[in-house]
Parts: sequence; C-alpha cells; structure tokens
Amino acid sequence: MHVEQISVFIENKFGRLAEVTRTLGDAGVNIRTLSLADTSDFGILRLIVNDTERAKTVLKEKGFTVSKTEVVAVEIPDRPGGLADVLQALDADGINVEYMYAFVERSEENAVMIFRFDETEKAISTLTGKNFTVLPGDRLYSM
Repeated sequence: MHVEQISVFIENKFGRLAEVTRTLGDAGVNIRTLSLADTSDFGILRLIVNDTERAKTVLKEKGFTVSKTEVVAVEIPDRPGGLADVLQALDADGINVEYMYAFVERSEENAVMIFRFDETEKAISTLTGKNFTVLPGDRLYSM
C-alpha cells in the first residue's frame, strides 16, 4: 500500500530543474507525478517515477542530493466534496496530513492524490476502513 517517492534537493537557480528532468529522461525514467516546493535558496522536488532505484542512481551520479520516502496514493471521488470526505475521515482519527499533491491521471472515475501522513499505517487503516481505495505502488507506477 506504500508508494516510493524520491525527494531531490536542488539549488533554486536557473536550469537546475531542467537538469533533473533531462537526467531522468536520458536514463529512461518516466516521471509519473511531481511536486516542487521552494524557498529563496533551495527547493525540494518530490517525484514518483516508474523506476525509483534507477532515478536515485542517475541523480546521485550527477551530484544531486536524493532521498527516498514512502507516501500513500488514495483514490478520491471526482465530485464536489470528494477530497473533503477523505480529509474529514483522517481528521476524525487525529491523523495529520504533512503534504499532498495530485497524480497526473485518473483512476476509473476517481482522481488520485498522493499523501504524506504523520502516522502512515494508521492513515491506511482509517482510509481502507472507510472504503476509500489506497493504491499499491506497482499499480501507480504503471498508470
């Protein structure tokens, strides 16, 4: 039920984001989704790719600082209030969302959101207990 995500710490300067994406592209790594958060000096690029280990290897070879974390992919009903229902279920069990971002494709009639929780196992239990679909990594990587 966990999805592997890589985080790349990049200097906030011209061309660095393009260098990351070019490095991955040249290595045959396909980006499934991403999120970029920045400060004035550095940014954190979070990526879900089709080959996490290959992505880590080629980015480290280019001198980037890369780490791997586990996140959770959840199908969100694609209707008004769909995300609110998921967040309300988590809130009722006292689970904090550290961050989230959207996946680029739809799954059936649902959208897919990527979450990082403070209590991952509890969040998965809460979501599956409320009949929300938590997607396994292999399904997400192949979408």
